Amino acid sequence: MKYIKLLIAPVLLLIGVLIAIACEPDDICPEGMATTPRLIIDFHDASNPDTKKNVFDLIAFGVGNDNVLSDYYFTDTDEVFLPLKTDVNTTQYTLISDATVNDNGTPDDDTDDYIEGNPDTITINYSREEVYVSRACGYKTIYKNVTLTIEPDADNWMLSRQPMNENQSVENEDETHFIISH
Repeated sequence: MKYIKLLIAPVLLLIGVLIAIACEPDDICPEGMATTPRLIIDFHDASNPDTKKNVFDLIAFGVGNDNVLSDYYFTDTDEVFLPLKTDVNTTQYTLISDATVNDNGTPDDDTDDYIEGNPDTITINYSREEVYVSRACGYKTIYKNVTLTIEPDADNWMLSRQPMNENQSVENEDETHFIISH
């Protein structure tokens, strides 16, 4: 009986060590871990293509979605970070340059206000690939064969676009993916 007690203690200790080794730390995706990247567009001066140029009073929202991207609501910027849809192969955005709010002649009633400015719509087409990140973070989507089209209208402020690579992909947020001249 004495020998059985001496054997049980080391066996229980060994089981405890094995359980502790097999467990992972918290299943929380670390903040710095790579997730689904956004498309990065730099705005450049059409008359001096090597120089970045601000778009003033920019508003950006997805086509078919009335919610304005919170980072781009009357913003002066020379770049945008646009999330792409992960369930379809096309995403469209309308970007309004020189945006203003028209109060429709009723400054005390904001329910009839609307946005004015010069809207241009871009269409982004791509193929999607899911990549496993970790148990805590799950999968992220990367985008391959990305193309960007500026939809023509009567008054385009976006004049041209240039991908940074011949076969553009969006796999991280470390670099610009497209340049739009205005």
